[in-house]
Amino acid sequence: MSATTHPPAEADSEAIVAETDRAVERIRTAREAIGAVIYGQESVVERVLITLLAGGHGLLIGVPGLAKTKLVETLGTVLGMSEARIQFTPDLMPSDIIGSEVMDQSPDGQRAFRFVPGPVFAQLLMADEINRASPRTQSALLQAMQEHHVTVAGVRHDLPTPFHVLATQNPLEQEGTYPLPEAQLDRFLLQIDVDYPDIDAERRMLFETTGATSATADDVMTVPELMEIQRLVRRIPVGESVVAGILALVRSARPDGQADERKRELISWGPGPRASQALMLACRARALIDGRYAPSLDDVHALAEPVLQHRMAMSFAARAEGVSVRDMIAELKVNIG
Repeated sequence: MSATTHPPAEADSEAIVAETDRAVERIRTAREAIGAVIYGQESVVERVLITLLAGGHGLLIGVPGLAKTKLVETLGTVLGMSEARIQFTPDLMPSDIIGSEVMDQSPDGQRAFRFVPGPVFAQLLMADEINRASPRTQSALLQAMQEHHVTVAGVRHDLPTPFHVLATQNPLEQEGTYPLPEAQLDRFLLQIDVDYPDIDAERRMLFETTGATSATADDVMTVPELMEIQRLVRRIPVGESVVAGILALVRSARPDGQADERKRELISWGPGPRASQALMLACRARALIDGRYAPSLDDVHALAEPVLQHRMAMSFAARAEGVSVRDMIAELKVNIG
């Protein structure tokens, strides 16, 4: 009697469903562990998790005191990743980030250069106030973020796996800052806006953080488990309607010959193909976090702003009319169903 076999596609689909169920449970446990330390920032936590599960980097924008640093430390603990923090300042040098070579001398007088790794050699790197460093120093992260290795004195040094950068920016103080170039901004999967907590979350924060003891995060996931979920994200199927929605949204944000006259007048520059890739991955990760087996157009709508807002700029005409990037994205979303 021959054994019953399933078509490869069906077997793969069943495997993805089983993996998804296990991953959803692990993610739920991780969110609970993060929520025990970070209060009232559910949307921010969700978007940071989307960024990490999609294998990308995140740019957190918010005023001081909103627990951005605490969030990164908590994520490192909960997800089992080694983490490091760099405070970006105007006098920070590239070698302060990636490391440098030093001269060693052995007891017999032999001299040789030895590479001393910088803080970039961590699985989760927090780049605090990244726009305070000079463009030369900012660019030191560029190769690391895109290629996951650095080159010092012509020698390649691979970064740990996985490697993620969570950078912060203060939207208020612009004195002594250097705006991130478009090439650097495009490396960030999402721009995550960190807003003030609501009154209930702030009330809980008052008691939890000013008492004799404070909550600490538990490690609930290992790096191999995290990487397994990251691989699963890339295997989640995406329907044709969602793919069409992603392409329609991103391409409509470009002031090229296919855009109407109003968009060509108001949009200075728009997102490139990396935005489509980022939106596809982010939609898959969001579906997984919500316990769904495939993304929908609702995911495209929800993630359009964090994916696109740092990848496009408005013209002087748009500023004169009071049309912001967010206004334009909201207008573009209407046309994708």
